[in-house]
Amino acid sequence: MAKLQLDDIVDLREYEREREAFRRSIIELKSFRRIALGDLATVVFENSDTIRFQIQEMARAEKMLRDEQIEAELAIYNPMIPEKGELKATLFLELVTKEMLQQWLTALVGIENSVYLDLGEGNGARRIMARPEQGHGAQLTREDVTASVHYVEWALDEQAQELFRSSSIFIGVDHPNYQVHAELPQNTVESLLSDWSL
Repeated sequence: MAKLQLDDIVDLREYEREREAFRRSIIELKSFRRIALGDLATVVFENSDTIRFQIQEMARAEKMLRDEQIEAELAIYNPMIPEKGELKATLFLELVTKEMLQQWLTALVGIENSVYLDLGEGNGARRIMARPEQGHGAQLTREDVTASVHYVEWALDEQAQELFRSSSIFIGVDHPNYQVHAELPQNTVESLLSDWSL
């Protein structure tokens, strides 16, 4: 999937004209790229459309008018666009009260290293652990407290890609303080596979 270029990010007036339709399309896209992991976590699989929306919304909120500002955002967010054989996602900890934040941000330290994909079944099954996205990992990781947002990625070799195309896929968290397991729906898998063909 191609990385975004400066010309892909439209200026503020043009974006205001397209924003409602684009926003609706992103909400629909994310509806099957967003996977709940129990009560405390959600994963949203990213692609060039979701990242373009993120940058456009940032530019709108911050009233960015200069190319240098947009280029800085592209440098930050382009690494979150997957290439063939990659999956990239934002991991959200759904901590909605002060009490939950106090309890879980310390209890879930290291969660970004605990997210996995299970591909296939039986002897040919593979478990692939996520890794923190390099550009963001150092900023979000602390020894005694975690962040409520993490950026994670998986690299799938040819065998794993074939399993992803042809078998059931599960995503889960295997953390000392939080374990959960969920199957990826077929429309999610199809959407993720379509990223690899662009």
